Formats: sequence, structure tokens, C-alpha cells
Amino acid sequence: MPFCGCAFAAPDREISLGEIAPGVFVHRAPYELLAPDNDGAIANVGLVVGTEAAAVIDTGNSHIAGQRLLEAVRRVTDRPLRYVINTHMHPDHVLGNSALQGEGVRFVGHRKLPRALSVRADTYLDQVKRLLGPAGEGTRIVLPDLLVEDRLVLDLGGRALELEAHPTAHTDNDLTIRDSASDSWFLGDLLFVGHVPTLDGSLQGWLGVLDALTARTAARAVPGHGPGEVGWPESAAAERRYLETLRADVRRFIADGVPMGEAAERTGLSERADWALFDEFNARNAIAAYHEFEWE
Repeated sequence: MPFCGCAFAAPDREISLGEIAPGVFVHRAPYELLAPDNDGAIANVGLVVGTEAAAVIDTGNSHIAGQRLLEAVRRVTDRPLRYVINTHMHPDHVLGNSALQGEGVRFVGHRKLPRALSVRADTYLDQVKRLLGPAGEGTRIVLPDLLVEDRLVLDLGGRALELEAHPTAHTDNDLTIRDSASDSWFLGDLLFVGHVPTLDGSLQGWLGVLDALTARTAARAVPGHGPGEVGWPESAAAERRYLETLRADVRRFIADGVPMGEAAERTGLSERADWALFDEFNARNAIAAYHEFEWE
């Protein structure tokens, strides 16, 4: 059976993979929402190549984004793809999975990812159909068949990938991947740089996980949205400030009896100038935080 039986996407909007360390590659995605002119390639994706095999980290928001990623992988290496690792269940990180299916390919995720993705599957697929139209054809859900309960090490030959499942933070199924050979740490959406953070789990939990992550060093980190690589832990400072501002504002509005809708419009405004897509996501973050802290 071939590596992937899918027809390749047209090369007009190809994905490029830049090498950030020997054998470690990242596509730096734009700060954009899902739209026909980006095909859903709106989250950073990675590739790590060992002496025997390769692993892809996240796959984009559509089948065609996954096809374009596969083209990019094949321009970089002819080593067999052994693992596709999803950092969490959000569609911009998992809906390209179907383009990377093939003999011997394992799909890897947090133990809670299958349930979280399954309950959102119809919403995610409907969004692709509505926003991409015919370009979204072929997009479907591919669930992980290898689950990370706590920690798991994957061998690519000459380099080990250390996977770690985290408590509820950005989502309830966040997974990080550290390449031990280069000390590169793929943090998924536990780290946003430039793109406003999006909350779909627990704000308090996220700050706690961030405390634990920033207590550890790495040669470089790869955010789920942002540059292809950043320094660690200093690159987490802006995200921490945003999350702490969100928490402080929401708690103050709750204490003052401000209704949730009004609080959502007023929360975090001091951060507005510092983040792309602030208006698209900040109010949602405020509502999620309001629900979390309303009865504390």
C-alpha cells in the first residue's frame, strides 16, 4: 500500500517547511481564520525526521491543507511517515489528518482527544463545508489510535520524541512534544505568540500548566500560532500577561455584579493592541472565564 493514496493538491498555495534545527521543520502559519484563500493552513505544523522514520505534528484545518503538508514533507524527506501527532482537538490542528493516512502510519493524541473531537465533529466538518465549499471535500475525522495517558516516547531512529499529556488548560486534551536530539519543544496551543490565546478549557488550569512549563527550559519552543520558533521560557510572558488580565477583569466584573454579556465586551481591552484576531476571540474567552469563575 502506498504512503498515501490521495491525489496531491495543486501547487498554487504550497506549504513550506523551514528547518529550525537539524531534522526539525516548521510551517509558520498566518494569523488568519479559515477561508478559501488559505485552505485551512492556519496553525503551525511540524515535521521531525529521524534516521528511520518521520513524524508530523498537527495537520491543518482541511483535507487539502493536509495534502499540501504531505507535499511539503515529501520535498524534505523520503523517510517513511510513522506518526501523525495531534497536539489537541481543535480543527485547525487535526482536520488534515485524512490526507496523511497510509500503511504503518499511527495517529497519536492525548487520551481525552477522541471524545473531545467526536462530540465536536459535526460542527467542525460543517464549518469546513460552509467556509471552503468544494475545496473542503475529503475532510473527515481521523481519531488517534495511539493514546498518551501521561508520557510516551516515540523512536524515529536516532532521535526520541517525548510526548506529555497535560491537565485541562487551553483544552482538556493538550499534548506537548519535545525532540530530545535538538531540545525543540512543540507546545501546540499552550503557547500563542502574536495571535490572541483562545480558551476552550480552564483559565485557572492554563495558568497552572504555564507555571509548570515555564519552570523548565528548552533550546527553542514552537507555538501553535506564532513564529516558527521562539525562545523559552521568555516567550510565554505576553500570553501569561493576557491570561492574568483576563482573570483579573472577569473576577472584578463578577464581584461588581456586571452581567456576563457586558463583562465580555469590557474584559481584556488593555490587551487589544498587542494581539492579532483579538476581536474575533477575546469576548469568547471572557465568557468562558466568566462561567469558570462565577461560582468560585
